[in-house]
Amino acid sequence: MQKTSGATSATVTLDLHGKTQYQARVAIEATLRRSRGVYRIHVVHGHHNGTALREMVRREYAAHPQVLRAEAVSDSATDLVLREL
Repeated sequence: MQKTSGATSATVTLDLHGKTQYQARVAIEATLRRSRGVYRIHVVHGHHNGTALREMVRREYAAHPQVLRAEAVSDSATDLVLREL
């Protein structure tokens, strides 16, 4: 997990490459628990070996109570927006 911060925003990058769906859920839930002050979680899930992680992230976390919306950044990444700037 990598955290970048600017004057008014903070983004956390979470790389899920090589993880199963279960491991990805655990990592995302842990990141959400530690998301104080974070506006956006940039989830890198990849797209070369199927779309299971991408679909799981976009389906399950778009409806998560802490997530305002899930934005498809590319085929290999999704941003979970927690707050508006």
